[in-house]
This record gives sequence, C-alpha cells and structure tokens, in this order.
Amino acid sequence: MSTNLTYYGHAAFMVTHNDTSLLFDPFLTGNTWNVAKPEDIKCQYIFVSHGHDDHYGDTAQIAKANKALVISTAEMAHKAEEDGCQVHAMHLGGKFDFPFGSLRLVPAFHGAGVAGGHAAGALVDFFGTKIYFAGDTALFSDMKLLDRFGQIDYAFLPIGDNFTMGPEDALIAANYINARVTIPIHYKTWPVIDADPNQFVKDLKDKYQLKGRVVEPGITIPL
Repeated sequence: MSTNLTYYGHAAFMVTHNDTSLLFDPFLTGNTWNVAKPEDIKCQYIFVSHGHDDHYGDTAQIAKANKALVISTAEMAHKAEEDGCQVHAMHLGGKFDFPFGSLRLVPAFHGAGVAGGHAAGALVDFFGTKIYFAGDTALFSDMKLLDRFGQIDYAFLPIGDNFTMGPEDALIAANYINARVTIPIHYKTWPVIDADPNQFVKDLKDKYQLKGRVVEPGITIPL
C-alpha cells in the first residue's frame, strides 16, 4: 500500500501508511483554510516544529484523544507533557528510530515559541519515503547538506514570506535541497502571507528544472 499525504492548509499535514499516521504541526482550530477539525484526526504520532500557536495548534487535544506520541524538541515536549500528552523529546542533530522509520531533528531559523528552545525541521524516513519538513524557517546555506543521507523524496517548504522564507528564497532552498518533489506550504492563511503556490511551482521548473506540486488544502494524494 502506498503512503498518502493529506494537507490541511498552512503547515499542517499528515502522512499515512496502512494504519499508521504521522501528523505535522496540527494547527486546525483558527486555521482559515477550515478543512478539518481536531476530532476528525486519527493518528499515532505528532511532530511539532516549534511553539507558535499556528504550529503547536491542536496538538494536545489530538494527542490525548488518540493516545498519540508527540515528538519535538525537549522544550516543546515539556510543554506537551504539561498539557497531558505522551512525548518523545529530542534535539537538533539527533535521530531516533520509531516503528514507522526514523526522524532526525534539523535546524530551522525561526523563533522557538517557548523559552530557551529552538525551532526545528525534520528529516523523516516514513516507511521508506524520505521527507523533509522545513517548519518555519529562513533560507540557510546548510540546506545543501540535507540530502547527505540520500535524495529526499518530498520537501515541504514555507513560501509565505514575512514570517518565513518568501518565494524567492524558497526557490533557492529547493535548489539546495534537490528533492524529487517540492511541495509549498505556509501561504495564504492570512493576507500577510499571500504567496502564489502555482507561480512558485512554475518558477521552480523554469529556473531550476525541478519538480514542484501544489496540494490543495483538504486533499489527500498518494506519495
């Protein structure tokens, strides 16, 4: 059975293989895309990139309802644990093997949203599909090293500008990362991040001959 991707808008998405689901940055309540509710979500794992409300979002409600394991930095794991969640704490540069594969925390240049913490991205091997979730980040040159363990299949990059990379820097990031497919996220939730994902995908092909794909919020596709 293939691995499926469901995109909920903003930076929230879930990958599923058979009966195992890993949810990323579950901001659903207050998400202006309004394509899912916390009670709709069934998952065993949740990755949280940092503590801002539009990323931590509905983590506690979903995790407790599903008895899901929250994976994040030590500081974010502590916050989730205080909220009653089961947690697995990690930190930048660390990798851990889970039943679905592995997850390695990598840097993201952004605010942590919690005292003393760091924002993070993740390199995930999910049943053999290699995923890079950038989280909220600026462009940084070490993105050139992210494929040191093999080519990344899918890179999820923010393009909205203002709070993260804009389309121009995200194009450079995509070229550095050289994933098989780049999927733009973190756009149009509010007017201040009103970037065009279709133009980004076109520019990625025209400038770097790389493949991008726009996944509309609320849609599930096979990876």
